[in-house]
Amino acid sequence: MAFGMPPDEETPLLMHGGSSQASVARTAGNIFISIVGAGVLGLPYTFRMSGWAVAAGSVTGAACLTYYCMLLLVGCKDSIAKGGGIRVHTYGDLGQMAYGSIGRLTVDILICVSQIGCCVSYLIFLGQNVSSVVTGFTTRSADFIFIMITFQVFLASFRSLSSLAPFSIFADVCNIAAMALVIKDDLQSPNNGFKSLNPYTTLGAIPFAMGVAVYCFEGFGMTLTLEASMKTPKKFPQILALDFAVITSLYLLFGFVGYWAFGDNTQDIITLNLPHDLSTILVKIGLCIGLFFTYPVMMYPVHEIFEAKLLRSAWFQSKVSPSSKFYLLLPNAVRGLSVLGTAILAVSVPGFGIFISLVGGTVCALLAFVLPSMFHIRLCGASASRHSLIIDLVLILCGVVFAIYCTYTAVASVFLTPS
Repeated sequence: MAFGMPPDEETPLLMHGGSSQASVARTAGNIFISIVGAGVLGLPYTFRMSGWAVAAGSVTGAACLTYYCMLLLVGCKDSIAKGGGIRVHTYGDLGQMAYGSIGRLTVDILICVSQIGCCVSYLIFLGQNVSSVVTGFTTRSADFIFIMITFQVFLASFRSLSSLAPFSIFADVCNIAAMALVIKDDLQSPNNGFKSLNPYTTLGAIPFAMGVAVYCFEGFGMTLTLEASMKTPKKFPQILALDFAVITSLYLLFGFVGYWAFGDNTQDIITLNLPHDLSTILVKIGLCIGLFFTYPVMMYPVHEIFEAKLLRSAWFQSKVSPSSKFYLLLPNAVRGLSVLGTAILAVSVPGFGIFISLVGGTVCALLAFVLPSMFHIRLCGASASRHSLIIDLVLILCGVVFAIYCTYTAVASVFLTPS
């Protein structure tokens, strides 16, 4: 079995799993945190645009395929360990073992784009909801995005995740609270009954639904890190299955009830449909605060990669001495520019739903389905069954076609739809 280059210490995108002391409960919580994010708030809109049956099938299918491919990564890692190879800690390490430096670079770029995509979706959500709370309208969301970015540039200078981690947990607590409140308000809202809901809309809406569904299970790059952090890694598949069952059930309930309550008036971020009362305002504020402080955590791997590239560049090493004030100023400037770039993207994309469909259908689909299958063929092909190899080939083919088609439909919805 011919492997690529062994992993090196050249700036892995994700930190190593740590001391392998995480309990079953903590691992289950970490999996939940790594998957559930702002994307769930676009699910009711997806149910509206594609129909409840198509959306439900897309969410369930994405969950099953993502779970299967996550276990492929774990299987590849275990295969390397049994063969006496170097221990694999991250997705990037696995890419390097399979395809050398090109494999690592590809994985790191895709994870980087995926993280930026999450951050852009957070900014879109923050801009629309802060504008809604302050002004009652969402038309000035761009103004609030750039106001918040000034603070994010400051937070980007923090080089320790430990001071930011509690805010990430707070964000997920707020997400769950928001989901519960939305479901409660949805059930209390007048509706036209189940018969008024469309199970299917158009063929072109199917890729949109699949893209959003894949995005909602984003967090794929943390698979090996989470598995390696456990006291008993053998229990990881069972814990992962339990988490996926719970998360999928929540997604289906949240998406269907939101669509059932508001029908064709369902907006691309469901919180915008909620009544403008005190409890809703408080939840929006809490959710916005949580996502605001999750943003620097999500951008942390991006900052690490960009900064490492700068510090290793020949120009920097020859022109900037460690004693120079520019030694810290330039890396901070790179961090600030990357944050500004996400703000520009956030005010440029046409809508939250279309954006998360684009990210989910391209980058996340490649990370979740195509690369794991390619790595499995490369690293485990000699010992794998013909059945599993056929599944790998089907996933690669379908994943690439799906990514191309989702990209086309998302771009076409922006440029080819009459305004």
